[in-house]
Amino acid sequence: MDKVFEPGPGRIFVFGSNLSGIHGAGAALVAYEQYGAVWGQGIGLYGSSYAIPTKDLGLRTLPLDSISYYVNCFTLEALNRQDLRFFVTRIGCGLAGYTDDEIAPLFKNAPPNCELPYGWKAP
Repeated sequence: MDKVFEPGPGRIFVFGSNLSGIHGAGAALVAYEQYGAVWGQGIGLYGSSYAIPTKDLGLRTLPLDSISYYVNCFTLEALNRQDLRFFVTRIGCGLAGYTDDEIAPLFKNAPPNCELPYGWKAP
């Protein structure tokens, strides 16, 4: 069972995105419709959401080393924003086609203000 995001002040919904910022399906659509994700912005913090790219400009799945780069950028942001709590969805494990075993290790350095999906290693 997946965790359920509980909205509130300082709580951020982290979702898998594409570099085009087309938030048309899955968690990206939820982020756009409910948590302030901005159409055309595929990376970063907007409203109560944070986009981590898992697909490129042409909506093709990014290689793991590219996703790792964006996860590291996110981790740095989370470290610098201790005033926020980040709820990380199973990015890359839906439309991008990766498994939890492939994506979860990318978050090994996530700080304590990040809530990771069940089964992913907690910091």
